[in-house]
Amino acid sequence: MNELVMFSAVWVLGMILMALQLLALVWVIYDVLTKQKKMSNLEKILWIVLAFLFTILGALVYYLLVKRTGKYEEKPETGTPDDSVRVY
Repeated sequence: MNELVMFSAVWVLGMILMALQLLALVWVIYDVLTKQKKMSNLEKILWIVLAFLFTILGALVYYLLVKRTGKYEEKPETGTPDDSVRVY
């Protein structure tokens, strides 16, 4: 009985880890393909391959090197005060 409890605990932890890996992989692929407009195609392919190979660690490195700096994302245009609508 004790072995069954241990097996179940390891199985549940493994399933949680697999779900986290899948989530990290999908997040990196989605973010690279949709939000990184200024990134070259070669860099996009490189990040996707790294995400497949290193899943959670790759997502963490991607976040630290790319997302946190925001150097590849297009900045939203800020309107000038004249563009705003005034309600009196």
